[in-house]
Amino acid sequence: MTKILHILNCDSTKSIFKKSNLKGDVLVWREMLCEGEIDENIGTDEFWKKRYAFFEKKMGISKLEYFDKTIKEILLIEDLEGYDEVVLWFEYDLLCQVNLIALCALLLQSYRKDILYYLVCTGKEKGKSNMQSLSDYTSESYAKLYENKLKLSRNDLLFTEESWKLFVENNPSKLEVFEFKRNNKFRYLQKAIEQHLKRFPSENGLNQIENKILQVIDSALFTEKEIIHQLLIWQNSDTVYGFGDSQFVLALKELKRYYFVEEGFLKLNDLGKKIRL
Repeated sequence: MTKILHILNCDSTKSIFKKSNLKGDVLVWREMLCEGEIDENIGTDEFWKKRYAFFEKKMGISKLEYFDKTIKEILLIEDLEGYDEVVLWFEYDLLCQVNLIALCALLLQSYRKDILYYLVCTGKEKGKSNMQSLSDYTSESYAKLYENKLKLSRNDLLFTEESWKLFVENNPSKLEVFEFKRNNKFRYLQKAIEQHLKRFPSENGLNQIENKILQVIDSALFTEKEIIHQLLIWQNSDTVYGFGDSQFVLALKELKRYYFVEEGFLKLNDLGKKIRL
């Protein structure tokens, strides 16, 4: 009997997956490597040290919690003894695409010829106007997604390793000219990197998300919760960031020198009004 390991992009996918009839073990990739300091050598002490520091300082997540939820899962990937097949379940957005190339680069470190590697990546679907995430499918539909999975060769993994190293280097000039679309197994990577490039500073020194936050604050009286809601609406209609509340809360905190809070509502201060595009 074929022994399969399914690596899922998040816990919401896991809850749907568990209701499907698909067989195999399940592992959840609980990281967001598009945020915070990273190291190209995934799984090394230096890599974990940087991630520990980011989650503890910026996200308020202790080392113990991060270890239990993230590292313990990822460490299981280092030894795939006994598995015949590894299936990666990810989505089209920036957050997922960066995690995906990092995961593939990690799998390359312990690549085995006797294991078949596959990718299920949702996005465009015939008859649908919006991009589809894994949570847009029913558990019954997961069997069809699995049936249409793409086989990943060692060359495909080598491509993701090269892509990951470029992302870690984070040189906009190099990211702009590299053809991420040359490998059609990763059809959403190019668009994701183009979205990432908008996170570099614009003419006023702020990136696309930061400028959008100041625009939202200046557009009406909003509480922090309402601002985050407005950012999620904007993201889902105009971008492919794929962020959750936590990423936008973090971005909002980083801009605190540009606004003040009065009776629960955020308002731009003089510096915020001056710099806003």
